[in-house]
Amino acid sequence: MLSPIHHTFGPHVTVAYLLQSLKQLCLFWNWKNGKERDWLRETLAQWFEARCSLFSSGREALLVLLRNLPIDQGSEIIVQGFTCIALPNAIHAAGFTPVFSEADPNTLNLDIEALEGKINSRTKVIIVQHTFGIVADMQSLRTLADKHGLLLIEDCAHVLPDTTGPKRIGVHGDFLMLSFGRDKAASGVSGGAIITKNTSVADLLKKEEEAASELSFITIKRLLLYPFIYAVSKPLYGLIVGKCLLVAASKCGALVAVITKKEKEGYQSTEVHRMPAALCALVRWEFKRFQAINDHRRALSKIYAAAAAKHSWNFPSGIQEHLPLQKFPILVPDADQVRMKLKRHNIHLDDGWTGASVCPRAVNQEAAGYIPGTCPKAQRLSGQILTLPTHPTMKQSQAHQLIGILAKII
Repeated sequence: MLSPIHHTFGPHVTVAYLLQSLKQLCLFWNWKNGKERDWLRETLAQWFEARCSLFSSGREALLVLLRNLPIDQGSEIIVQGFTCIALPNAIHAAGFTPVFSEADPNTLNLDIEALEGKINSRTKVIIVQHTFGIVADMQSLRTLADKHGLLLIEDCAHVLPDTTGPKRIGVHGDFLMLSFGRDKAASGVSGGAIITKNTSVADLLKKEEEAASELSFITIKRLLLYPFIYAVSKPLYGLIVGKCLLVAASKCGALVAVITKKEKEGYQSTEVHRMPAALCALVRWEFKRFQAINDHRRALSKIYAAAAAKHSWNFPSGIQEHLPLQKFPILVPDADQVRMKLKRHNIHLDDGWTGASVCPRAVNQEAAGYIPGTCPKAQRLSGQILTLPTHPTMKQSQAHQLIGILAKII
């Protein structure tokens, strides 16, 4: 097995996606402004029948939303214990306090009973994360939010609806946050959006987008080079050459870090940027093929679910067959040991969502606002979670190879 099985080595970079990124790389006069940005904004607005604003990342989009909500500084915002550092960082940067609530092992989403116990007079917002594409119980969360007069934000970075479902996404939330990062449901390498039917907040977001800075040409160039760098490096990774190429690209600044050292220490800049038109073009290209992308994820998830049932692997009971999972999670006693053994087969399953309640594991947990022991179920999950790839470059033959090797290891 020469080409690796992976989560993070350009998961959306098929040959066709690579060609699209190289095309955008050549159209340097359209990198910042252009009709592609308007097209993406209008497409998302029509898709969700709401207003849309675009920013250069999901975390920037969330920051802009939070600081334009009609709530007092210092208010509390509830997020789940098993989450990414991007959420608490944006909450802190906006002047609010993140409160971590327990995760449900059956869904990897908020435990609704535990959540209600976290609500007090300072609580103003709940952020719901559809973890790995497992859709949360939005009807119950909407009822709970209404009961306590809270705003509900849906984090849809891991899943977007298509013609075959899931239908609950984007229906019950007051606001939707989308991310178009490298491994998200749809990828423009970077980018993010906020979608809402709240007219007053939408007007404020529009002004923020218009006033936001443009990313520099060099940053846009580095983002557009990402597919090419991984397309060259990935096939050679098993020969060490690929790893050396990626290290060299990182050292010379050709790659933009997914999470910076400062962000791992709990800091997010309050400066925001508009989403470059070149990256909007990549998302547009994927949207035209989005049903096929989601169906590909469903097919791989079905294969994993059948294998999990056959081999008695533990996996969240909330997974339903129709879900286009961003990755398929199973729970094993020592996930780190399993990943280490898989590396010997050129299988790299450390996706950052492991080893800590606030991911990745290199994050300073206390700087993120998380006190160890606050969410024991989430902490336990973080040591047991092993996710299996469903991204566009993962083949069904590779899924069967992975299952065969896993069956011998677990």
